[in-house]
Amino acid sequence: MSASKKTAWAVAAAVLLPLVIAAPAAHADEGKDAKDKQPKPPATMSAVGGALLGKPGTQVQLGPGAPVLPKDLSARSWIVADAENGEVLAAHNAHWRLAPASTLKMLFADTVLPKLGKTQNHLVTNQDLAGLGSGSSLVGVKEKQTYSVRDLWLGVFLRSGNDAVHVLSAMNGGIPKTVKDMNARAAELQALDTYVVSPDGYDAPRQVSSAYDLTLIARSGMQNEDFREYAATPRAAFPGELKPGKKRETFEIQNTNRLLTGDLGVAPYQGIAGVKNGNTTHAGSTFTGVAERGGKVLLVTVMNPSSKEQHAVYKETARLLDWGFAAAGKVTPVGELVPPTSARTGTGSESGTGAESGSGTGTSDGGTAPAPGKNAPDASATAAASSEKSGGVGIALSVAGGALVLLAGAVFLVNRRWPLAGSGARRRRSRTPLDPDVNP
Repeated sequence: MSASKKTAWAVAAAVLLPLVIAAPAAHADEGKDAKDKQPKPPATMSAVGGALLGKPGTQVQLGPGAPVLPKDLSARSWIVADAENGEVLAAHNAHWRLAPASTLKMLFADTVLPKLGKTQNHLVTNQDLAGLGSGSSLVGVKEKQTYSVRDLWLGVFLRSGNDAVHVLSAMNGGIPKTVKDMNARAAELQALDTYVVSPDGYDAPRQVSSAYDLTLIARSGMQNEDFREYAATPRAAFPGELKPGKKRETFEIQNTNRLLTGDLGVAPYQGIAGVKNGNTTHAGSTFTGVAERGGKVLLVTVMNPSSKEQHAVYKETARLLDWGFAAAGKVTPVGELVPPTSARTGTGSESGTGAESGSGTGTSDGGTAPAPGKNAPDASATAAASSEKSGGVGIALSVAGGALVLLAGAVFLVNRRWPLAGSGARRRRSRTPLDPDVNP
């Protein structure tokens, strides 16, 4: 080869080689394990709740007799926590900031729900429904129709209706104000991985949360009686269009939480009572669930499984719940769910107390939250009030000093189709399983 040709090849190589290196492979999945293609978590993340939670990878400290973690877990991030005392039993990339999808609606509800009376009615305008993202999940809210706040919240929790979110946001003063309120509420809860751009969780630039934060948010929301009722409702009647001279008809909506209602390939989970699922192109599938078994209440959040298994987000949640119930008391916690700043300082009001919340940010002074069980409401009264709500689903979570507690064992958080075996002191009920909704 002549000197001039060698020079030409050298120049071409110098120009083209960086482009070849930078270009993605045409068939990146050929001959590689799917896990190798997954994005990697940051080397350092937030350490809120404990130093181990800020480390990438799986964090668990097994004690004698503790079961090993399930092997078939593909989520980018997950966490298993005790809802009552806040101990984190195990976690995987807990503080990885990822797109949350509609699980962000838990923060929306925790922020806005205490501000609006559920019997309040609202006439929907065209402006209320402006700005809905293309392909948004909808419950069927129509302009020039009147809905109660309760109707709208059922639309949010059961059908993940972005239309209902926008109407409730309008009632709260508009989308920008609601976003501001949600970010302030996240700060108050110490959910510092979370940044809200759209209150409905629709994919938006910079909108993120984490498995840790979503679990904090769920724990806070479940302290509100109405939040608990909506989250645990499997089915409800939603108002249709009111036509002149005719009685307003309703149509049935079913909760999209498949661990609550079931679906082809996924069975309802024993003890489930919420909380929220989500799915978008950018976020993948996300889910936060709360369940009770044997007097133990657990929260699990799973974000973006890569498995091609149908309903992977629910199945991986169920495996982690099973593990958590079996491992409780046999593992050393790897961190904790921190209390809101107001719980540490003794200032402000918590969600579910009947006062407005979501606007204070507070300042941590290193104090500790009140002990679980302190100032707990009367168990029998709460049991009587909640036993027939939520479409036959019993609820056992209540507020006590900013922590979730079981009320003297008198009520339990469980899908009543599976009463706890051998629980003579607890009410035993059975119910015909709901027909699964075969729609995705």
